[in-house]
Amino acid sequence: MQLKLLLLLESLLMILPKRVRKSFFSFLGIIGYYISKKYRNIAYQNLNYAFDGKKNDKEIDKITRYAFKNLMYNFLHLMELRHMRKKELEKKITVQNIEAVQKVHNEGRAVIYVTTHYCSWELGGASLGAFVEPLAAVYKKLKNTEYENWLLEARSSFGNTNLEKKNVIKPLIRLIKKGKASGLLIDTNMRKNEGIIVEFMGKSIRQTSTPAYLARKFNAAIIPVTIRTDDEQNYTLMLFDEIPVQKTEDENADILKATQLQADWLTSIITKEPKFWFWLHRRWKSDNPEIYK
Repeated sequence: MQLKLLLLLESLLMILPKRVRKSFFSFLGIIGYYISKKYRNIAYQNLNYAFDGKKNDKEIDKITRYAFKNLMYNFLHLMELRHMRKKELEKKITVQNIEAVQKVHNEGRAVIYVTTHYCSWELGGASLGAFVEPLAAVYKKLKNTEYENWLLEARSSFGNTNLEKKNVIKPLIRLIKKGKASGLLIDTNMRKNEGIIVEFMGKSIRQTSTPAYLARKFNAAIIPVTIRTDDEQNYTLMLFDEIPVQKTEDENADILKATQLQADWLTSIITKEPKFWFWLHRRWKSDNPEIYK
């Protein structure tokens, strides 16, 4: 029933002009900000903690309001991707530094893309598959299977596939051995028994070591990727240079160093433009739960 209502809403919204759809989702973001005290507080807590209380209340509130609106824009982009042709997507996207990927492929190596919930991450994933190379994106299984199917169908619109996070290592290894690309998020909360401790936004936190482990063992390349916009109409898909992974006699140290470099990259883009990151997520929940009390 929920899926039927979602599809009905989608059908109605897709009839409307783009600017009307955007206004509708902007309005939903505003409503979300006002009615969701829980997630509004999470954003405040994250921002105060990440920036050591150096941002004033006005700055924090402005970023929080945008976080709600940006979440709704990502939902809008999922909906639009289900109906969009490649030529239409191409008009919205500029790809930056594709040479970094070409260099890796010229060396006969597979790419592991590391990415984040930043700006329009849904549009970014689709654009990567459409204009750089198709990839298998790792995702966390949802409780609502109908919505999950709708979501994954949208994400697969331009050649990408999806890998459920549980027991994902062997499928990722098979992809790398075939020279195919994969994509992993590095900015989600991790349980105490997962990941390794790195410095992110100047704070100790657990982050997945899977990209570094796989890149080191199978000679793959870690390439960070994200997306940003100035006007919420035209977007730049930003590919960054490969993050080096050493292969010395100390495997743990090599993996830690490469994982820290990924955290440094993420810190740098968030620090530069904090409004684009997903502040509504309790990123520090496992390692620093006290900040959410």
